[in-house]
Amino acid sequence: MKLTCRHYPGATLFTVAGQVDISTSAELEEFIGGQRRRFDDHVIVDMRELTFIDSSGLAVLLAAGALARVHGAGLHLAGVQPMPARLLEITGADRAATFHDDVEQALAAVLAAGHVRL
Repeated sequence: MKLTCRHYPGATLFTVAGQVDISTSAELEEFIGGQRRRFDDHVIVDMRELTFIDSSGLAVLLAAGALARVHGAGLHLAGVQPMPARLLEITGADRAATFHDDVEQALAAVLAAGHVRL
């Protein structure tokens, strides 16, 4: 798994590549918690290179999204690949996030909502 982070006003972009499973989900959780500057920032996850995610990884993303929602922000998933998309769909977790084709679309959606000034 490879993780990177980029900050924008009102949003934090996390790029997750590779696989997230029981052996790496704690690392993802620590990374998100450590890189997040504000709880009211939108969480954008670039999933273009995420090939696999299990329920433990999904729980990490949903927890980050729940924390953002409590503070008036949201969880935005960009470039979701078929396997992760299927897991999100069958678990109903797709209702907890906004989906975007790519990161630029996610940033534009947050900007349009008046939360980010680039």
